[in-house]
Amino acid sequence: MLDRTGETGEPAVRVWTPHRQVAFGRREAAESGYDRAVAAARERGFEPVERRVGGRAVAYTGSTVAFAHAVPVEDPRTGLTDRYDAASERLRLALSTLGVDAVPGEPSDAFCPGSHSLQCAGKIVGIAQRVRTDAALVAGCIVVADRDEIASVLAAVYDALGRPFDPESVGSVAAAGGPSDPARVVDAVERALIGTGNGHT
Repeated sequence: MLDRTGETGEPAVRVWTPHRQVAFGRREAAESGYDRAVAAARERGFEPVERRVGGRAVAYTGSTVAFAHAVPVEDPRTGLTDRYDAASERLRLALSTLGVDAVPGEPSDAFCPGSHSLQCAGKIVGIAQRVRTDAALVAGCIVVADRDEIASVLAAVYDALGRPFDPESVGSVAAAGGPSDPARVVDAVERALIGTGNGHT
């Protein structure tokens, strides 16, 4: 998707529900506790996978929503903050249509900590960005339900990696008063991201 946007200059959106897995960041694969973390995920029925971008481990249960928005870039040295801010606002609006009043920021010792997150009674959304010379991919995940299961597996994974993590920091759309049906979240996020301009595929 990123390659196509880079070649054609046309933005693209994908929103989906990944299979049950724990996705590790590239740095984590080189850390001393990685093998133990992988084993902890497997023991709890989560397939360990490595993603191409950085960041810390994220758990998907099958109800967790992932999103990716590829946009053309004229100058890779500019626009990073603007893209983050725009994505955060669009996702905040998408959640508001589902009855969730999320705000920017995240709790202490949250999963995949970063400065671009949305929270409501815990972290619900994490946003990351990958930038090339011709295109950028703004992507992330939304915890829809299963917050206890996600907190449990990530507590074991982060402990194995020697990283701080507070299970109480995990929120979800359902726990914040929204729907537990991921299809409704997928639809709202697609509408919010595709509504940002013309030419999306």
